[in-house]
Amino acid sequence: MHLVANLFMALLIRVENLFYSILSLANLVRIGATALFGSEGTLVSRLTEKLLTAPGQRTVFDVLRVFLPTLVLKRQLIKSYDNTGTALVTRRQDVIDVLSNDVDFEVVYGPRMREITDGDNFFLGMQPSWDYTRDTSAMRLAMRTTDVAELVRPRALEVATTAVDACDGTVDLVQDVGLVVSSDLVDHYFGMPGPSKPDIIDWTTTLFWYLFVDLGADADLGERAKAIMPRFREYLDDRIASRKQNPVEVDDVLNRCLALQKAGTPGMSDRGIRNNLIGLMIGAVPTLSKASALVLEELLHRPESLRLAQEAAASSDDNLLEKICLEALRFNPHQPFIYRRAIRPVVLSRGTLRQRTIPEGTMVFAASLSAAFDRLAINSPGKFDTGRSDDIYMSWGYGMHTCFGAAINRSVIPCILKPLLRQKNLRYGDGSEGIDTAGTPFPAQMSLKFDAS
Repeated sequence: MHLVANLFMALLIRVENLFYSILSLANLVRIGATALFGSEGTLVSRLTEKLLTAPGQRTVFDVLRVFLPTLVLKRQLIKSYDNTGTALVTRRQDVIDVLSNDVDFEVVYGPRMREITDGDNFFLGMQPSWDYTRDTSAMRLAMRTTDVAELVRPRALEVATTAVDACDGTVDLVQDVGLVVSSDLVDHYFGMPGPSKPDIIDWTTTLFWYLFVDLGADADLGERAKAIMPRFREYLDDRIASRKQNPVEVDDVLNRCLALQKAGTPGMSDRGIRNNLIGLMIGAVPTLSKASALVLEELLHRPESLRLAQEAAASSDDNLLEKICLEALRFNPHQPFIYRRAIRPVVLSRGTLRQRTIPEGTMVFAASLSAAFDRLAINSPGKFDTGRSDDIYMSWGYGMHTCFGAAINRSVIPCILKPLLRQKNLRYGDGSEGIDTAGTPFPAQMSLKFDAS
């Protein structure tokens, strides 16, 4: 009886999956028809506007997971890193297999990371190796797991609260809070304040864009990034030298790195410290601000979830608020996919109906957004559910190259939003329609209003 029941449930789940895929296909047809008869912009621009949103991408992935779960093209969609073609992987297990298999699928950021550091790689761009083990091990000694609760979270909440308190009913989440908190983290936790807040924000945001988001190898962006690189290196070198010459009793990452250097820890030369901090700073500033804006954008579209978040903020239920933020990022992620390059021909989903061979040199888009909504692996994926286990989330990557600051990210984002969520009648500002990116991959403005007491 159990076997029959299990077979019936398996069949029912697949029928349901097909049903929702057909609904999504119909929705795609509707989106196409709307774009076809639209009046503003070109047909391509109207379609792009709809399909590049998180709901639009989820609709596309709903269809692909059933009818074309692994799409392999000879066309090169990424111009910034060498490759021979493109593959899009949408099923959850296949996404996990790609991101877990560092032997067959490599990270590709190394060449641009070496440009930024003037010769050396950063561990996010390394394959499994002694250099990777050395650098990550050393930085785990400098960035302790206890820091999140003892140093990072209290400071982030204090800075965010001060920033919101300074606003009188009108606030720009990005400029007034998100970037203020993330740049303060670089200052007080890493020990690298930058020559000015605008400089450190511009440098890290531009270089993040150049490293991870510049898929088309934009020439103008490349020139801007290359102009920043030597200034960034010079500033960090000077900062490290100054701290060594004029020691201060501060418990920050830079001082810990210098203590490890004195102890003879491998990888902790001045240059090694500088390169590791470059990578960590680039990953921190734009990511924290962007993710915070995306979380609140999602909550503002979900009144019940927003109310739950406001109650969690008011009662200081930090665990619940963190889960709410993770779930909001599942629906509205800052990175809907992660890309890797096949080192050799790889058979994906061997022995299944969706088995495909990924040719050598192919750039593989592992669609983490799709993986988070795979009905064959995630229960009720369309439901906003704060009771999900942590292992279903891929907001900060997956496998060996999970973001080094993932624990910091998931803790700081609620801190950025908490003082805002405590305000009465939180809403978009007058004339605001959400996040303004100013033509970049990052939020530039998110105007909000609340009833000041």
